[in-house]
Amino acid sequence: MKTEYTAITTRIKAVIIGTIAIIVLMYVTAEIFNVFENIPNYIRISVFVSLFILYEPVLVSLFGATLGHFFNDIVVKQEANENKNLSFPFALIRFITKSLLGWISLLTINGNLKKKAIHDYVAQSVVRPYKPNKKAPLQ
Repeated sequence: MKTEYTAITTRIKAVIIGTIAIIVLMYVTAEIFNVFENIPNYIRISVFVSLFILYEPVLVSLFGATLGHFFNDIVVKQEANENKNLSFPFALIRFITKSLLGWISLLTINGNLKKKAIHDYVAQSVVRPYKPNKKAPLQ
């Protein structure tokens, strides 16, 4: 059985949904901060920067997917063992590379069989459709 990998359009949809999720998280956090009277600006800045930087690496390392990946039925896995999630350091490196390069990182997707973006090469990851282990129905 041949492994399928994720097309660029699906990955772009996942990024858009992930961006909306981060905006919602930041809005909810701002509303929570408004309940308290005196929260120093350095705490507000630290929390918002942490949300932005840690959202993707934490979810990818723990679950193999962000909300955008989840809603598009795709997962990020280690290239060497596609049954394992990326470790947090590799997920963080992947996110930083993706953020620094932006859309340029996507230029390599259609040029290789595993549809890897530049940030996937750096983090040794692959993005593939999520296929749960389905058990045969009882008869």
